[in-house]
Order: sequence, then structure tokens, then C-alpha cells
Amino acid sequence: MLTLAVTTWPADTDAPQGADDPDNALARLASAGDMSAFEALYRRHTGRVHGVIARLVGGASARAEDLTQEAFVRAWQALPGYRFESRFSTWLHKLAVNTALMELRSRRSRPQQDDGEDVFDALGSADSAGHATALGLDLERAVATLPPRARAVLVLHDVEGWKHEEIANELGMAVGSSKAQLHRARGLLRARLEAHA
Repeated sequence: MLTLAVTTWPADTDAPQGADDPDNALARLASAGDMSAFEALYRRHTGRVHGVIARLVGGASARAEDLTQEAFVRAWQALPGYRFESRFSTWLHKLAVNTALMELRSRRSRPQQDDGEDVFDALGSADSAGHATALGLDLERAVATLPPRARAVLVLHDVEGWKHEEIANELGMAVGSSKAQLHRARGLLRARLEAHA
């Protein structure tokens, strides 16, 4: 049952929290300092938080794991200010995306480092039975090899459903640049998938 909770995500992530939100009670307890309630939220959401961070930063397993932990530390610190105006999952997911985006911004000021084949170590997706699918693995690998800004725009737009205006604001670029990066990312992704077909 825990595995299902990790892989399941509410379809209506922008709806206000209510009694039907399984995170509501846990988030209230955790915001008051209850560590066991926070641990339950961690177990419930760690898979999706790690997934979005890995996709945004390129899938390097060790760094994505570190950033996942950082996102949860930030969540623990920010929980007392959480106002329950949206689902906890929405709030946490936004915090995770922001953690990954901060990492991408800091990389721009550092020399590029080649992750080599390490980016493929922790990648893969599972079907509903928990088995890795070849298409999912190929897609994850191809996304991981995209240039960082193109990858970020692709993930935020096509996976996370952000609008170009939101992406441009978060990544510090013009809306036209966001659209151009998305076009570039899709083209590179298509070429890489066709090369391996």
C-alpha cells in the first residue's frame, strides 16, 4: 500500500485541501512539530519529489538524492508557515521544483562537469505493475542528456504543465527564449529517440 501512495498523485493538485486530502491531517501535525507525521509525508511523497528533481537536474543519482533531501529539509523548515490554501502535495511539489531550479541557476556560475554514464544509473520508470518499461527508460535517458536549460523548459512545460510565462519568470529568460528552448529540446529528444529506435 505504501508503494501505491508514493506513485499516486492527486489529479486535481490545485484544489484546496479538505477532508478528502489524505495529507491534511499529517501536514497539520507536522506543521506543529510532529516528526513522525512529517516522516509519513516524506514516505508518501519522496518518489515524486525525487522524480521531478532528477528530471530537472539531469538524473545524476547522487546529486538528485541530495537535492531531494534538501527539498524535504526546506519543507520541514517552511511547514510552520504553510497556510493550507492549496493541497500539501502542490505546495511540496513547488518547493521541490524550486530546489532543482536553484541548483540549475548555481550550475550556470560553475564550470560544466561531465556526468558521463552516471546519469543513466538511477533512471527508469515503472509501469503500473512496478516493472521498468523500455520506452520509459529510453525517454528518461534521452531527457537526461538534454542541455540543462532545454531540459528544464521541457520538463516544466511538458511534464509539469507550466506556462511559458511561469517558466520564463523562474528561469530568468524571455518568454520567446522559453518557447525556443522547448522547440530545441523536443527536436533533440526526437532525434535521440529515433537514433536508438
